[in-house]
Amino acid sequence: MSLTPGRIDIHHHLVPPAFAAAMERKGLREIAGVPLPAWNPRHSLDVMDANSIQTALLSLSAPGVFFDDVEQARDLARACNEYAADLKAKNPGRFGSFAVLPTPFTAPACAEAAYALDKLEADGVVLLGSTEGRFLGDPAYEDLMMELDARRAVVLVHPNLHASSRQLGLGAPGFLLEFPCDTTRAAVNLILTGTVERYPRIRWILAHAGGFLPYVAWRVSLASASPELQERAPRGVLTYMRRFYYDTALSPSRYSMAALRELVDPSHILFGSDYPFAPAPLVALECQTLERASGWPDTAKLGINRGHALTLFPRYKGEGDVVLPAPAHHSASPSRRAPRVPGKRDATLAEPTANR
Repeated sequence: MSLTPGRIDIHHHLVPPAFAAAMERKGLREIAGVPLPAWNPRHSLDVMDANSIQTALLSLSAPGVFFDDVEQARDLARACNEYAADLKAKNPGRFGSFAVLPTPFTAPACAEAAYALDKLEADGVVLLGSTEGRFLGDPAYEDLMMELDARRAVVLVHPNLHASSRQLGLGAPGFLLEFPCDTTRAAVNLILTGTVERYPRIRWILAHAGGFLPYVAWRVSLASASPELQERAPRGVLTYMRRFYYDTALSPSRYSMAALRELVDPSHILFGSDYPFAPAPLVALECQTLERASGWPDTAKLGINRGHALTLFPRYKGEGDVVLPAPAHHSASPSRRAPRVPGKRDATLAEPTANR
């Protein structure tokens, strides 16, 4: 039995011309220690064909679209999302997209999410674990969470480099350790702030097998013993960790997969390549590693390669595919709004200062 009947790659990056130009204007030639790759759609299609990838859901990587100016961030997000929509239209069934949003600016991000999901028919949105020091779960994103929850959006959480990571002075490039830290911090913050509980219709995908989250899952679950945190995560911290989906990008090893196997149902594991930041030979190695993994039955491997993604993205269903419905979750909280902190200004309206 073939274990690769048209993989669906949910972690596949694009480098739109407008984004490459913005990076060039800022003199930025690397992302977390990795040179910005030369990319075009043909490169992606060649790698996809070589590795039995039927569909790639394209997303913008860090640092996102905010380069000190909110208006430019809004315009760049629109240009990137329309570019991705055009690629999808020209290559039906081969490309989909996660829309990029001009975070950390809440109102423009809400407007772009509505436009991208409703008009461009994006498959979901990509959000950075942190932007300008704000992690997902921050009260400033409350209106955006409401917008995404109302649309039952799928959100790919991609890491960024937090300012604290840049200040450590370590010799390792940011993508090695600091990227997984950013994802882990964001995931824990989403749980402990009650965001996952208040907005249960958002489907979250954590990049790179969730960073360090599967390894530290039991330790983080001890937060359930705190009365304050019990109120925000009333179903228990582990329950919310198991609601997340996890991709295999740069994480298909038996070490990562063993931790994931213990934490979540296999249906919550999705294939991801991280191309082009993972170059073509590495994508091939990722696929081979998953194929040879001894811990999964063939049915689970088929699901990781394709079937589990169809649960979230049924529009890519092909002849013979069986699509299982995504689990539905409901909030136990009487209020969907984050509690306000007495004496603190309404953080849902706060925006970081631009042009700093």
